[in-house]
Amino acid sequence: MPACSIASQIVITDYPIRGIYRMIFIMSDWIDIFDGAPVRIVAKDATVFRQEDRVRSMYLVRSGAVALERPLTDGVPLTLHVATPGMALAEASLFAETYHCDAVARSDAEVASLPRAKFLTAIRSRPDAALSLIKSHAKEVQAQRARIEILRLRRVSDRLDAWLDLHGKPSKGEWIMVAEKIGVSPAALYRELAKRRDQTQNQAVR
Repeated sequence: MPACSIASQIVITDYPIRGIYRMIFIMSDWIDIFDGAPVRIVAKDATVFRQEDRVRSMYLVRSGAVALERPLTDGVPLTLHVATPGMALAEASLFAETYHCDAVARSDAEVASLPRAKFLTAIRSRPDAALSLIKSHAKEVQAQRARIEILRLRRVSDRLDAWLDLHGKPSKGEWIMVAEKIGVSPAALYRELAKRRDQTQNQAVR
């Protein structure tokens, strides 16, 4: 698996954490290392870094969405992951010399960054934060394995059923994200959804 294909999720998904929950996790959550870190505004379709760029920083998506893409020989990019608010961006590349993919903003985004050496020093001095990052990695590995199993299914309907069983119905406007997650075109997914709506309506009038 490419070094930058693993992107971690925050341990507590309601970001930013406030009140008592913030107090409980303030010493154990790796994202607190980014408190006060400079934030870069990245316009839609702009890049945070390119494949083969030297790895100098650790990134955290504060808002928007940033995709990790590997350009293929036919010119079509392969999406490895989409990082959303509270997710690290290509953190596995901390242990690589260069990036193995592009980071492209899918929407206007805000990305915090820290020098790699500073982030690694903070992790070494804060075992709880390091454990939090490991836990995030473990969750992402589980998600990647589930996605691989979904992609093994041949029919769009089977892939959709498997995804819905794991994640439930997405919010309005997020179906296009589902299409990407299950490896089908938006048009193919919308055809399947339309077919299901027709079947539901037919059953209702019987």
